[in-house]
Amino acid sequence: MNKFLILIIFLYASCGSKEFKSAIDLPSDLNEVSGTEVVSNSDFIWMVNDSGNKPKLFGLDTKGKIKKELEIEAKNHDWEDLASDPEGNIYIGDFGNNESKRKNLAILKVNASNLQSDASVEIERISFKYPDQEKFPPKKNKRYFDCEAFFYHNNSFYLFTKSRVKDDFGKTSVYKIPANPGMHEAELLGTYSNCSDLRCWITAADISPDGTKMVLLNQKSVLLFTNFKGNDFFNGTIKEFPFSYESQKEGISFKDNNTVYITDEKAHGAGGNLYEFSLN
Repeated sequence: MNKFLILIIFLYASCGSKEFKSAIDLPSDLNEVSGTEVVSNSDFIWMVNDSGNKPKLFGLDTKGKIKKELEIEAKNHDWEDLASDPEGNIYIGDFGNNESKRKNLAILKVNASNLQSDASVEIERISFKYPDQEKFPPKKNKRYFDCEAFFYHNNSFYLFTKSRVKDDFGKTSVYKIPANPGMHEAELLGTYSNCSDLRCWITAADISPDGTKMVLLNQKSVLLFTNFKGNDFFNGTIKEFPFSYESQKEGISFKDNNTVYITDEKAHGAGGNLYEFSLN
């Protein structure tokens, strides 16, 4: 057995599909929303779009109206998720890596003091590389280095990869990176597999304000992880909440310890919404 593979001892429970508590249309400026975050000391829900869009950070109210637009002084190579720390700093995950060939993977820090700025905003760059990637790109059956999901926890970032390997799309690896500027080699902590088809791609992650719950998002469901110890997130209780309908869901953030916000891209005549979803 691969020495990095965690033996998962857990209770896996799956409940019937659930309806969202609410659905709010997002403005067209966020048709390709890829990251969503609730931030300490901010009244807004913050969002970004992915590659091909302008490097902007949007602050929205709970009715889905844009109240703040920040021009970020960094290229949007492929922004895929947002995170924040207790001080209210926001982090943009510029680590989308569809072909596993990027060498400029980064997390961009936007200081809390700049969230009310009317000028373009400078960032601090936290760069990283994967310790187990040797070729750029690797062969197609080894392309496990795309990423669309991360969160901040106890002065570190935890990144959850998105597999591009056929018949193994539900596999995710979790890596740890220090939340400090500079270049870092990520630390591989473990792996988890949900299912094998495209609907199981991991597209967002978050941890609850009290640190006792972790969620991973995919097209068809939310995976809730509880009763873990330290950062051994996959070793505990896992519960799946299937959605009542599938769409290109890309963002998740805890509203409180028992409720999450979810966003999806507008695609194929569906999506483009902000949802509220109960984990009870």
